Amino acid sequence: MNAFVPGPRIRVNATGSGALDGLRFAVKDLIDIAGVTTGGGNPDWFATHDAAQCHAPCVAKLLAAGASVDGKTITDELAYSLEGANEHYGIPLNPRWPHALPGGSSSGSASAVASGSVDFALGTDTGGSVRVPAAFCGLWGIRPTHDAVSLDGVLPFASCFDTVGWFARSGDVLARVANVLLDEVASHDAPARLVCCKEAFDAHGSARLREFAPASAEIELFAGEGSDWLHVYQQLQDDAIRASLGSWIDTHTPRFGANIAPRFARLKSIDDAEVNRCHALREEYAARIAHIVADALIVLPTTPVSLLRQNETSEHIGAFYRDALTFNAIAAFAGLPQVTIPIANESTGPLALSLIGPRNSDRALIARARSLFANIE
Repeated sequence: MNAFVPGPRIRVNATGSGALDGLRFAVKDLIDIAGVTTGGGNPDWFATHDAAQCHAPCVAKLLAAGASVDGKTITDELAYSLEGANEHYGIPLNPRWPHALPGGSSSGSASAVASGSVDFALGTDTGGSVRVPAAFCGLWGIRPTHDAVSLDGVLPFASCFDTVGWFARSGDVLARVANVLLDEVASHDAPARLVCCKEAFDAHGSARLREFAPASAEIELFAGEGSDWLHVYQQLQDDAIRASLGSWIDTHTPRFGANIAPRFARLKSIDDAEVNRCHALREEYAARIAHIVADALIVLPTTPVSLLRQNETSEHIGAFYRDALTFNAIAAFAGLPQVTIPIANESTGPLALSLIGPRNSDRALIARARSLFANIE
């Protein structure tokens, strides 16, 4: 499968007993496991860092609840990709559609769960790095409320948007993990009303996917400003990456893959005045989103296309990034939870829908998704 990092499989026994007794989980190689060096998908990062002194809190919680670690998984380099291809370590298998990319950057975690190697897996999601591979590999997945799961012991990427999310093959396991990782977060209700994001469905273009959408009302969330949302997201993400990784890049001049290197090179051209303008726009967009989810869940395709082939054209990949980052910015700008549901796993590819709800409605959002799509439990 090429889902796991090179070398002996990393295994850690459960430290307690509880809701996850007997389950095995994998950990994205951005998240610390005691005694193991977090590699971040890049050989130079691995070479310039020491083994972790302790487990990341998210890992420790799962171990204490009865689950055991069964491997660390390949990630796209330092999380800066949504495709699932790593020039240094290869492409993790997309088990159901082996001709296609698994999606990134939590590519190995999605591959490990989809293949049945583990029961669930941890990933990280900034601009879609759990949501995209969950959709491409036909899995349940969640980007939780921002700051609901501790980021301690997690390689920082863009802290203003970073979250720890997870994958499962069923809504039941997704919910069980949520009850453990979110046990200290006050749970809010999810609104009963549902509205579809018209622009996202128009971009996907699948009439069949619209048939599955459990809402008839539509909204035009971006109001013709989709390109502005994309620009704001990329400016703020790159500014945050510069703060978290810029010094290390300048010091070590790491070897990045050909597709990844230009993205990090962009950090040199950031305009601070433009970043400040984008911070103000983000607040405006976040307020618009919060107003909607105060009384309705937003329904949208998880990804703008069902799959990306391994030999996809650069034009098609560019269009995918444009739309995916725009739609993924909805949850990112307002720090909201988004659950992705594998609506149909067909021979030609997966169909996945997402629900976005208010802050800290994560567990209620999962419950609502399971109720609406009980036939795919």
